[in-house]
Amino acid sequence: MQDPTALQEAVIRALKEVYDPEIPVDIYELGLIYHIEVSPTGDVHIVMTLTSAFCPAAQHLPEDVRKAVEAVPGVRQVQVEVTFDPPWDLSRMSENARIQLGLL
Repeated sequence: MQDPTALQEAVIRALKEVYDPEIPVDIYELGLIYHIEVSPTGDVHIVMTLTSAFCPAAQHLPEDVRKAVEAVPGVRQVQVEVTFDPPWDLSRMSENARIQLGLL
């Protein structure tokens, strides 16, 4: 059994190392991660989106997320679900991401 809170924090750190190749901000700060569920047994379920349904990274970004999270010690299994409901928009970005992109 793991502490799900500590494991979730480690998962978030891993997600902050994954970037959309077209945007110089990690996917967590970009607001592409909608939900993270971590079980005490190390199973992780992530609900994410893409900046658009036509995003060129659509083929590999969910797989990059899965690989990054699988590398976290204590993670047993990762499920990545992509959704476009609700659609992503700029309001989902963190303040830090907006500063990095010159939007603030």
